[in-house]
Amino acid sequence: MIDGVLCRTADTQAVLAARLTHHWWERLRGLLGTREPPVQGLYLVPCRSVHTMGMRYPIDLVFLAKDGRVLRVVEAVPPWRVVGARGAHAVAEFAAGTVRSAQVAAGERLTWRAGR
Repeated sequence: MIDGVLCRTADTQAVLAARLTHHWWERLRGLLGTREPPVQGLYLVPCRSVHTMGMRYPIDLVFLAKDGRVLRVVEAVPPWRVVGARGAHAVAEFAAGTVRSAQVAAGERLTWRAGR
């Protein structure tokens, strides 16, 4: 996995720290098996939907189009759910409350930047 951040495209302001997955098994596993919410999120590319089967805590989800436009934001998804978004190319998973504190909203654009 590669450490980095999702930035607001307009001003390159770092919004959310995340790790980019680059193997199918990393996307398949996601945050499953972790006992506590992560400090940084997980950026799943390509990905259109996620499940929280077996999760031990709720997570926030940000669904992005290929151009980085935020299609859907879903906060505090509890365990044992399946969530997706039509047209999504990527999904970012975060500890519940992260997206609200970063004030991420549908319609804005985010860009992935490797490193911090």
